Amino acid sequence: MSSDDEYEGGPDGLAEKLAGIDDALADQRAATLRASLEEYDLDDDDTELLGAVFTDEHGNEYLPALPVVAIVGRPNVGKSALVNRILGRREAVVEDVPGVTRDRVTYKAEWMERRFSLVDTGGWEPDARGIDRSVAQQAEIAIELADVVLFVVDAIVGATSTDEQVVKLLRRSGKPVLLVANKIDDARQEPEAAALWNLGLGEPRPVSAIHGRGVADLLDELVKVLPDVSAVASHEIGGPRRVAILGRPNVGKSSLLNKAAGAERVVVNDLAGTTRDPVDEIVELGGKLWRFVDTAGIRRRVHLQQGADFYASLRTASALEKAEVAVVVLDVSEPISEQDVRIIDMVLESGRALVLAYNKWDVLTTIEYENIDRRRYLEREIEQDLAHVAWAPRVNISARTGRHLDKLVPALETALESWDQRIPTGKFNAFLSELVAEHPHPVRGGKQPRILFGTQASTRPPTFVLFTTGFLDPGYRRFIQRRLRELYGFEGTPVVVNMRVRERRKR
Repeated sequence: MSSDDEYEGGPDGLAEKLAGIDDALADQRAATLRASLEEYDLDDDDTELLGAVFTDEHGNEYLPALPVVAIVGRPNVGKSALVNRILGRREAVVEDVPGVTRDRVTYKAEWMERRFSLVDTGGWEPDARGIDRSVAQQAEIAIELADVVLFVVDAIVGATSTDEQVVKLLRRSGKPVLLVANKIDDARQEPEAAALWNLGLGEPRPVSAIHGRGVADLLDELVKVLPDVSAVASHEIGGPRRVAILGRPNVGKSSLLNKAAGAERVVVNDLAGTTRDPVDEIVELGGKLWRFVDTAGIRRRVHLQQGADFYASLRTASALEKAEVAVVVLDVSEPISEQDVRIIDMVLESGRALVLAYNKWDVLTTIEYENIDRRRYLEREIEQDLAHVAWAPRVNISARTGRHLDKLVPALETALESWDQRIPTGKFNAFLSELVAEHPHPVRGGKQPRILFGTQASTRPPTFVLFTTGFLDPGYRRFIQRRLRELYGFEGTPVVVNMRVRERRKR
């Protein structure tokens, strides 16, 4: 018996029971449960979560997005050391070799009671000859996705041509920039920092990331320019919804975009991986405008890639960060590969809504796969390899002929609606109470963990937080997720269930 089967428990009539509980009663019960939490040790994050839900003009509740601070600079100037100093712990990988940081990594940081997301950038090409272009490309992505930029320069080496290239990008962006003159370990080196006034980015802030000198002053200046709520992490209201088209090379992503746009907008070539950069395209489909982003095909083993392909993958990740929903294109004429599954997992990790587009459906009937109908094999592969995304809407299309392209719109709309869906706190706690009454968590080590209270912390994707008296089995958490989907839909979106284990206050 699998751990999930343990919680099946047969029909429980949950939908009927919940239908019999009116909103006022549900809210009243939830308020009582919420009040009982005061008997438990709660930290500042708990209090913020329980008290910081805002409501927009449409009645949608949301949590404001933290402002985003990006740390950019060429290799070996001390970016990761500065991240560790700001966080107050050794978190980022630091090594005395240029280019140790391979991807953008995000941390939660705080200074003077102001919280923000800190993005450490990397992805520098190991080939020094191409370093200028690599730094600029990676910096460009980071700047675009940040509210404020910390530009780190090695003050002892001085400004290089690469630094000057990044300065041009920073000026064009119009984002607030603090120039960090790193490696100023004592007062005698201060004149080295002053020389960086020439970059034209205002006053250089002398720091020693390794020793901590000047970092507090830098952070004081940072919080002065931090917005209260992120302008880049929050999603624009009313603009065209943003769709990233993902898939491994040569599955038909560009053909799909061209068919949707009704024009040869993207270069299409039979050579796998023709597309290098994402191309934004406003497309009218189903009477609505959509912003499609065609992305370079993701190849396997990102960390071992060199040059253009490595940056194509970084830009794909960037497109996914800016998208709201991802259409993962799968080639039905070939077996579902490990790469396909990895791309889908990348979408799940990003928390974006998901639609699966099975392309080349028109040729499926003509293909013989070891003399057996390929379609039968495909269904078995889907069942085995994609069981964890059985909730994603599925569209069978032909990007070449445009067959069934009209079915893409309802799938996108369903996924986005689910991604934005919120269950009121009263209803969610009524759901939890009835579910636990029917299917209590098993006793573990003589104790039975209880769920004290639950709330939906955010949408995009729907994220639920359970306050509990002990750890819930992973199987039980999956059971809660599954019953949430069965009762409330959530078709096309990941559903996140987090736990906060809290102990009763000592009297």
